[in-house]
Amino acid sequence: MNAPGTVKERNFINADYGIKSWLLTLDHKRIAILYLLSTTFFFVVGGAAAVLFRLELLTPASDLLQADTYNKMFTIHGVAMVFFFLIPTIPAVLGNFLIPLMIGARDLAMPRLNLASWYVFNLGGLLALMGIAGGGVDTGWTFYTPYSTTYANSQVILTALGAFVSGFASIMTGLNFIVTIHTMRAPGLKWFRLPLFVWAHYATSLIIVLGTPVVSITIVLVALERLFHIGIFDPALGGDPVLFQHLFWFYSHPAVYIMILPAMGVVSELITCFARKRIFGYKFIVASSMGIAILGFLVWGHHMFVSSQSIYAGLVFSVLTMLVAVPSAIKMLNWTATLYRGSISYQTPMLYAFGFLGLFTIGGMTGIFLGNLGLDLHLHDTYFVVAHFHYVMVGGMVMAYLGGLHFWWPKITGRLYPEGWAKLSAIIIFVGFNFTFLPQFVLGYMGMPRRYASYPDEFQMLNIFSTAGASILGFGYLFPMIYLTWSLFRGKKAGPNPFDAKGLEWTVPSPPPTFNFTETPVVTEEAYDYPI
Repeated sequence: MNAPGTVKERNFINADYGIKSWLLTLDHKRIAILYLLSTTFFFVVGGAAAVLFRLELLTPASDLLQADTYNKMFTIHGVAMVFFFLIPTIPAVLGNFLIPLMIGARDLAMPRLNLASWYVFNLGGLLALMGIAGGGVDTGWTFYTPYSTTYANSQVILTALGAFVSGFASIMTGLNFIVTIHTMRAPGLKWFRLPLFVWAHYATSLIIVLGTPVVSITIVLVALERLFHIGIFDPALGGDPVLFQHLFWFYSHPAVYIMILPAMGVVSELITCFARKRIFGYKFIVASSMGIAILGFLVWGHHMFVSSQSIYAGLVFSVLTMLVAVPSAIKMLNWTATLYRGSISYQTPMLYAFGFLGLFTIGGMTGIFLGNLGLDLHLHDTYFVVAHFHYVMVGGMVMAYLGGLHFWWPKITGRLYPEGWAKLSAIIIFVGFNFTFLPQFVLGYMGMPRRYASYPDEFQMLNIFSTAGASILGFGYLFPMIYLTWSLFRGKKAGPNPFDAKGLEWTVPSPPPTFNFTETPVVTEEAYDYPI
């Protein structure tokens, strides 16, 4: 029998009504919902900035936004999306809600630390918003030096401080996941019986705990140099701007896997459920997740092929970049093999999984171009990089997140969404995404640099296509916000397992009770025990 906790803890968690009960909750499921609201807000902020600069790019001249305002818009977009949506969302929302349920636990190991992480995340977001409201920042989301330390006439310190503070929320969440997975698994739930979703978050948590302090220290050094003119990165003061790039990308390339590894865990769950088939090569997928976590720390130098980095270091990083693609290729092979001869059901979550497979494959393949020394000299800092990044991050992480959100929405809310609207939205998002970013590959190949408010006339038609696609994509993202909200009030009630899926989370009511399980479950079968 699960221990219900102290009387004080029961009263603290089980207060069901009022804002105070939500703001002081220790229930991992409620904290996940709070994170859902927070990250969705920052998605809207980043999307609004994208609308403005895509409208600017409809015409070659800088006639809607001045150049400095344009710089601030794409910086706001990058900061909001990367630090406050892409990195935290799947772990903080889906991971927070599901990991205790998937391993048969009553909550995360440290519920108070979990609640504190949400407050710290919002404090970081508030600081970033204050920087935006106080004049904005025009350095780009990477805060490259010496521009950010000396020349930028904007709220660099406040915005960077927001990213710094939000990093502590990620560390809290990652540490909580590691301890929970190690110590709170149900009897019989051995390591190689864990859902792949849990394995993906375990690997992600290791990256977060090991990598985030590096970028945090780097941001502090930027602030110190900007405030006190200490010669760390500024060459005029005896510093080295390339040192900043080494420190920043040592974290920020692994951060790509902080965004994409949880998405891969979601896709594994969707494919095995809707193919009604055991996952092919379970242990290989586990090993590939851990391999990505390790190799991800060894490839940061491919961001600096055009810096003062030596040609020999460039060759080493180029080889390692090709090597880090192998674990992702293993996953793609295993997912494809799982689909082969499966009894596939084309429900909304599966449509998003298919969208992930197609878009992430394009993103991964185009990454090989950028990992090649010779090609990167031509493609570096062009729209080819923008398209590649978005195919991996938006085509990968966001498609998987929406697939997972639809898959577990009945479990989270106890309500079903309208399937027809959800399928239409998935199709619109897929079409709009490709319409937006495929032209940008061509623009980059033709030599159009990113981060410019004006461009030569010959690039206008492709930019019109891209902005039109962004409009379609925006409508596609708007639909789920509408019909999922509608489902909270008018949706049909969901049973414990509306998709007939495997896993401990599907054995409890929808939505789950406060402590998840009335009795501690005992696991006696392998993961994904589907009939074929």
